[in-house]
Amino acid sequence: MATELATRVHEFFDELEAHKNIMAKCTDLYTALSNHFSSLQHSLSHKSQSLETKFQTLHSRSAETLHSLHHRETSIPERESSAAARIAEQRDAALADLQNPHPPDLSATLKSLSRKMDASALLRFIVSKRKESAVLRAEIPAAIAEAVDPARLVLEAVEEFLRCKMAKAGVTDKRWACGLLIQALLGVSREYSRRMVERAVGVVEMWKGQLDGGAAAEVVTFLQMVVCFGLRSRFDDDYLRKFVMEFASRRDMAKLAASLEFGDNMIDIIDELVKNGKEIEAVYFASESGLTERFPPINLLKSYHRNYKKNVTATSKKGNNSQASTDDSSALELNSIRAIIKCVEDHNLESDFNLDGLRKRATLLEKTKAERKKNASSGSKSHNKRVIRGSGPSSSRPAKSAKFNAHSSSFSRRNLASSLQPSPSTRFSGPFNYPSQTIFDGANTNPYSATYGTSLTQSPAGITQQHYSLPIDNLGASAYRSTGSYSGQTSYGIYEYGSGVPPTYQPPYTVDQASYRG
Repeated sequence: MATELATRVHEFFDELEAHKNIMAKCTDLYTALSNHFSSLQHSLSHKSQSLETKFQTLHSRSAETLHSLHHRETSIPERESSAAARIAEQRDAALADLQNPHPPDLSATLKSLSRKMDASALLRFIVSKRKESAVLRAEIPAAIAEAVDPARLVLEAVEEFLRCKMAKAGVTDKRWACGLLIQALLGVSREYSRRMVERAVGVVEMWKGQLDGGAAAEVVTFLQMVVCFGLRSRFDDDYLRKFVMEFASRRDMAKLAASLEFGDNMIDIIDELVKNGKEIEAVYFASESGLTERFPPINLLKSYHRNYKKNVTATSKKGNNSQASTDDSSALELNSIRAIIKCVEDHNLESDFNLDGLRKRATLLEKTKAERKKNASSGSKSHNKRVIRGSGPSSSRPAKSAKFNAHSSSFSRRNLASSLQPSPSTRFSGPFNYPSQTIFDGANTNPYSATYGTSLTQSPAGITQQHYSLPIDNLGASAYRSTGSYSGQTSYGIYEYGSGVPPTYQPPYTVDQASYRG
């Protein structure tokens, strides 16, 4: 009896455990089904909202397109009268050119050559007037606007430059002239016929095959051509990103990068700049791309400030605090201070980043450098005088040999320090805006400024510091400015982006204006 009762109790508990397991499985299944249906509901809700947004966008675009078509239709009479007036104006100008084959000034000559659509003569004339580059930059946009087809005129000029490059004749000067024309075209028009765009594609593809990755000025001009004719989709991100990273310190590269529409990849580009010790460039890129919240300029500037101090100390210790290493570290410190000052002034960050201490330090370094240079120069002159007095019939050493030694004794060390000083130039800006920019619409008062170059100075992170000097193979000396800087002119030597220094070389040749009559 007891055994039977124990067996029945055991079976009852087994059955109860089975029911418990069934209830647990049902509960789990219900939870899974509930979560699944909740997920489906959320997904459907999200898709419904997305469709609603797309419908609203479509409706908005349709309304905008209809309004644009209506506006174009109603403006046809006005556009016809404007075109007729423009034709009459160009006819009168062409007749005036025929009556006066020798235009009186530079502006008239540029307009005459543009009206004749003579790209070859226009290039020759611009090259011959290279010493007047500031005037050229101001006059070229208005001049090419006089052309029947400005885009075709510029493309023909670029094609001639590429032919010269293949022949290896007059490359540098014509590249510079083509850069001026492309920059001017960016400010004149960005709507081109399909035939012109297809022709631009052919020119860019031919240029791509000849592009020398080491020519910084040419790379910038090439990217401006891509932006100007809207050819971004023709290139891979990696191909364009390689140029942007390699020449990040060029004066217009931040604007170009923003216009090339890298999207989320721009964050990676700025991250890489910061990792490479190029915090100054990162500030400009973040500002142009609207990413200052993710990359606060003040934090980047403080990081650059800390790193350059470490780099200056390391440079002195590496040279055992010798005179040469002291000169190098002073030059590095001065260049870094100037970079910070210029960046802060460009972005109006004086209230958040105090510059008084840096300005005093820069003044002290400049004064010390000037005194050392003056002392070295006076010592070299006095030594040369003693050598000249000692030369003659009784001299045991020829005067020529003594003069060489006197020069070399002080030149080698001074030249090492001076090699760290790139020439001044201007930074990112221009009278026009590249498409797809988010902030900084660009200066509209200053002419297009000079291009960056590179220097031998080390950046705080040990990476080659990119300075903003100006190679003559692009836009010449600082007088060849192609944009104005973000802010006004400063007085900080290497980073005096607004300062202009007259070119010291003569143009390769001069051309009689009579040869441009076509």
